[in-house]
Amino acid sequence: MNSKEIPMVPNRKASLPRVYGDTPSFLGVPVLDPRNLPKGCDVIVAGVPWEGTVTWGSFSSCELAPRSIRHASARYGGFLPEYEIDLFDHLQLGDMGDVTVNPNDPVETMANVHKAMLEVYRSRSIPFVLGGDHSFTPEIVKALGEAGQGEIGIIHFDAHLDNAKSFGADLYPRCGPLHRIAQLPKVRKESIVHMGIRGPRNSPAQYEYARSMGARIFTTKEIRERGMVEVTQEAIAIAHEKTRHVFVTICSDCIDAGYNPGGPADFNGLLPNELLPSLQTIGRSGIDGLDFVEVYPGQDPQGYSSHLAAWAMIYALSGVAQRKRDQG
Repeated sequence: MNSKEIPMVPNRKASLPRVYGDTPSFLGVPVLDPRNLPKGCDVIVAGVPWEGTVTWGSFSSCELAPRSIRHASARYGGFLPEYEIDLFDHLQLGDMGDVTVNPNDPVETMANVHKAMLEVYRSRSIPFVLGGDHSFTPEIVKALGEAGQGEIGIIHFDAHLDNAKSFGADLYPRCGPLHRIAQLPKVRKESIVHMGIRGPRNSPAQYEYARSMGARIFTTKEIRERGMVEVTQEAIAIAHEKTRHVFVTICSDCIDAGYNPGGPADFNGLLPNELLPSLQTIGRSGIDGLDFVEVYPGQDPQGYSSHLAAWAMIYALSGVAQRKRDQG
């Protein structure tokens, strides 16, 4: 992975290791055995091909996204010229494939995610996870709380607050992960940061709930008035205040629908040139994991949203790499 010719080499995709079928590993990193994770990886990539209750419309196809994002990533290497860094010069990465899901049993699926993420943290690595819908994120944070030391801050990129306390009979709704995260004993509620919130699919009850727990809400209006650089620095400070760990969760609809064809129809969103540098800065500040969820390959035949997810992870990884380089 340290070849300076990557990714501009012939037949690159065909040469990459496979996690299953014709699906290459993320960025072509080594494939790991999830039953026996090695020590020494800085970051382990995993997929959660899960589609729970759809809160609007019907089948969204997000359980296909771990595959589509891995295929998109085959186009890329780890070098970002604007930061003059190749993440593979500083980080050891592996891909453990997908967590086993049971489409008929969300309780079993969530338990599988929790168990897999606990193994990642116990191997002294951090996870970068490809969703799937947003409902499984609390299981990652729960594992971090059990494996780590001290409290946890959350940086949440989304159009919506996603803190619904219930959605019909579903115990794990994709509109409620931030509620479940806030109930975890190691999560400091005042260090939960919502980034990119906007639009008419937010309810007053969820907005007041977020405010009542002390979470910080950055709407797109405030981001545009103050600038993404300043807001990102404040978000980092809040998430790290009185915490030992920070987890980043990204819903694709934080990005404006015009740049996110494989996502919900949510407009007035962040632009890629706002999200990507922000993630690089956040990665550089120190994080203990990240997920990217709610990509719908079935409505995006060109895979643009899957490519955007790959870019987002690469930018965050480059920040993690820069932090490790600078710390020596």
